[in-house]
Amino acid sequence: MAVIRRRGAFSIWAAVISTASSLLWAGPGQAQQPSYDPALRALQYYGYKRAAESGPDRGREFFYFKCWQCHNEFQKTAPQLTGLYQGGRQVAGELVTDAVLTNKIKNGGIGMPAFRHELKDNDVADIVSFLREKCCWDPENPPPNPRYHASPTPSVDTSKGNLSGGPFGFVRSAASTAAALRGGVEGVAQGRVLEGMMVQLRGDNSSITTTVYTDEQGRFEFPKLNGGSYTLRIARALEFKPYQRKINVTGTVKLDDIVVERVTNGEFVPATFETEAQLAGAELVWNLDGTAQEKRTFTYGCGSGCHTFGQILRNRFDEAGWRAMVTKMTHWTGSLLLHEARPNRIPPEEQDILVKWLTKVRGPDAKDMGYLLLPGPRGPATKVIVTEYDVPHLMTAPHDPVADSKGNIWFNSHRTSWISKLDPLTGLVEDFKIPSTPGANPGQHWITVDKDDIVWFSENWSHKLGRLDPKSGAVAHTQFPHFGRPINAPSLGNLALSPDGYIWYARGKAINKVDPKTAQVVNKFMLKTVSSAYGNEITGDGRFFAGGAWPEDWVAFLDIEKGETFELQTRTPRAAPKRGGFDLDGNAWFGGAGGLLVKFDVKTRQLSEYVPPTAGVSFYEALPDKNGEVWAGEMYAGRFVRFNSKANRWTEYVLPEPISHNRRTWIDNSTTPVTVWYVDHDGILVRIQPLE
Repeated sequence: MAVIRRRGAFSIWAAVISTASSLLWAGPGQAQQPSYDPALRALQYYGYKRAAESGPDRGREFFYFKCWQCHNEFQKTAPQLTGLYQGGRQVAGELVTDAVLTNKIKNGGIGMPAFRHELKDNDVADIVSFLREKCCWDPENPPPNPRYHASPTPSVDTSKGNLSGGPFGFVRSAASTAAALRGGVEGVAQGRVLEGMMVQLRGDNSSITTTVYTDEQGRFEFPKLNGGSYTLRIARALEFKPYQRKINVTGTVKLDDIVVERVTNGEFVPATFETEAQLAGAELVWNLDGTAQEKRTFTYGCGSGCHTFGQILRNRFDEAGWRAMVTKMTHWTGSLLLHEARPNRIPPEEQDILVKWLTKVRGPDAKDMGYLLLPGPRGPATKVIVTEYDVPHLMTAPHDPVADSKGNIWFNSHRTSWISKLDPLTGLVEDFKIPSTPGANPGQHWITVDKDDIVWFSENWSHKLGRLDPKSGAVAHTQFPHFGRPINAPSLGNLALSPDGYIWYARGKAINKVDPKTAQVVNKFMLKTVSSAYGNEITGDGRFFAGGAWPEDWVAFLDIEKGETFELQTRTPRAAPKRGGFDLDGNAWFGGAGGLLVKFDVKTRQLSEYVPPTAGVSFYEALPDKNGEVWAGEMYAGRFVRFNSKANRWTEYVLPEPISHNRRTWIDNSTTPVTVWYVDHDGILVRIQPLE
């Protein structure tokens, strides 16, 4: 049987929204196919409808993404909006009313872009209703996630090594039109099987979504699932119309064939809001007009990991609006952009390139042509199961995952005062409240678990080290030095915990060994060039330390036993090594913000650089497994790479989410093959289980 080599088999996860999804459900084996899938998570994300369809709760989501960075309780350069309708307050000389605020949001002001080109009247009305009724954003109490079930029904059979034996079936294309066949479009005749399609199941009362991939014969197979009612979907269908139906799982059952219909007979898909929501950021940038210099300036200057490309490119501003936005983003630093960046993040000439390019491709009247899709998964890249876990709250910006001795996955929040624990067997999440520091935005950065299952974490904005005892819930803090940085400026980010219980990190032009109880430096190894490291890593035996010096292009390495330090600059400008880890040979690996993997060879004391197959990506980190293979999330590409450096073999697992905002990976080396976890910064936990 012939095989279609499917272009662009990216996929998108979405929880089932019962009202909208009912539009797609039909009888057994049948599925109505409208022009888009209303259950797409990305449509909810980019439409600001994850918390609510309309009203002040939807307005809160707009406020969080578009307003809070300036209008927050810590900022002194923009008006505070709490109590805006009280006490006769004025905006631009007029008493506050709904009409006055609507006008202000649409037309902007000094330093504030005009949102009239982007927001519709109902969007502005939702923001105004939030300002009037519920303002303002409270990082201590993020909104609940309506897709999370507090008493979930387990959907995946928890038997050890459960990777197959569940529902299975085939995906193929519908019949082609005669015109398409005459046009010579290959592989669209009825009965052709589709490789690389992402097929999802989600239980009706579950917080877990399971995705499997069709092989070269168009066949998919799920792991063993508990019996019950499920929603079956094709995720991130892109060049195909949406497909979704209800099924009842009763063990190893052959499902009716999934037959999907193309949205177009050509190679370009329509440039619609719904299609764009399914594109990965790098894929969207690839399709936009512009020179290589313009796009590289954008992907590096705006792609260091703070947010997704979609959050930027969904906007429509005139040149004045884009200039105000780019100036704010590049001249200020921290999660809430509270402190001036010195030097600025990018030089003035590049800021001008950014403004002019964004005005061209995302100005008020900009229009996209049809999208050409990146290649989808084939061969080994289809031999994987991806499981996504919903979390209880929205807009918490999860940052790092780590596992304890019982297999629970811990993860922290970059912008709220909570640390959470996931039970992977049930999808149940338990939250732990971390006491906040007055005057500091709550939130953590780095997290790890020691041999006694004590949870260690850093608080980047208050510059504190924390320890959480899960049994008692007790939290202990140690204040670390500020190194000249004020509260709410990033300082105590990524750390390393050595086997003997000390904290290691590079700051103040030195690699420091620190007593975690007193924050006193007990040993210091001076550096000549590197002033600090963003990623701080140490070997399991405590012999070597290495740091990635992003935003600079250096790696610092320390042989702790010998007291020897090495500082090496990358060959490629803006390789920008960030976070990483050590392989079993003692080599240090880092993911580079510039889109490369960087290796420090412990024997030769040299750096090597490795370029992934997909261009336009950024790496926040990289982590080797027990076999020496390196895993890293391709930020903005919707992919996760597995790199075998000895064979120079790249495997790119295309994810069910186009965002793939991965800041840290945790690898479970107890399984064969290994199991990889990451927490998406936009709000889901993801488990990747290769089948080979």
